[in-house]
Amino acid sequence: MAIAYAAKHPDRVSHLVLVDGRADFTDYLESPTISAEIALRDQDWVLYTEALARVFSPFEESFATGFAEHIRAAVDREGLQLAFAAQTDEAWNVSHLLDQIKIPTLVLHNRTNRFLSTQVGQRIAARISDARFRLIDDVTYAAVPRLIAEFVSETSETEPAATTLPSGTAIILFADIADSTALTERLGDAAFRAKARDLDAALRATIREHSGIPIEGKLLGDGVLAVFTSARQAIEAALACARSGDDAGLPLHLGLHAGDVIREENNVYGGAVNIASRISGLSAPSEVLVSDTVRSLARTSAGVEFEDRGEQSLKGVGEPVRVWAVAQDD
Repeated sequence: MAIAYAAKHPDRVSHLVLVDGRADFTDYLESPTISAEIALRDQDWVLYTEALARVFSPFEESFATGFAEHIRAAVDREGLQLAFAAQTDEAWNVSHLLDQIKIPTLVLHNRTNRFLSTQVGQRIAARISDARFRLIDDVTYAAVPRLIAEFVSETSETEPAATTLPSGTAIILFADIADSTALTERLGDAAFRAKARDLDAALRATIREHSGIPIEGKLLGDGVLAVFTSARQAIEAALACARSGDDAGLPLHLGLHAGDVIREENNVYGGAVNIASRISGLSAPSEVLVSDTVRSLARTSAGVEFEDRGEQSLKGVGEPVRVWAVAQDD
């Protein structure tokens, strides 16, 4: 409901906070816990409420006892089943509204949540411009009021991050999964696509956290394309994306170039985009390569070192391009 209201009435909402949120009922079905929960709910109501308080939601004993009693006093089994059944209706699916939200958004997800995976929260944050994603690890959610207060204070005092694509000069990041064909054969097509989809969401969230704009319609497999106004932030984002790829077991090729781009609807074009893509293709898995132009813009501000890889001939580019590898300065 919060997502739908914020999308349809942006003039009435200053900030949006989603805690363990979901955009579609099918998000629940990603968790193996839900199958056990449904089976137990249908068989033994008292045991279900006790398990919900103690196992599915691992509260401390003193709280769990009262919580289980509260569930039984507040609703009966038939009422709860009807409530869950109603949420399977397509009218509850608000995924298509996420990219319409244009206000500062904080997406919080609790690691202890056994019904919604972390990837659900990451996907929501990736689809909302100007969204921040934050993991918490506390079944009591004690830190949530403080995190919300800090978020509202920070986003009220500063200008919102850019959400429109720039025309003119931009820093272009291109990322692609290394050796995706071999990974698909090893993992299987369905498993690879699932992992790539989750990584895509994580990368888009990372890009936005570094004030970049991920280009919609560019997905892993074809590559993730993003634009920045700062070379330093672009390099920091690329390094963070490399870490995300490694964590997911899907190492990335990453390349950065700076140049003029042409904006057209939700995409950017131009020779600079092609060069960023070609530079990405030269990089080793998890390595970030940048053009000499990006190095010149960032060498005094990025806090990294650059290793000269010499001039490289790039397909479709008339003149050789000098390329540098990024190494974090320890």
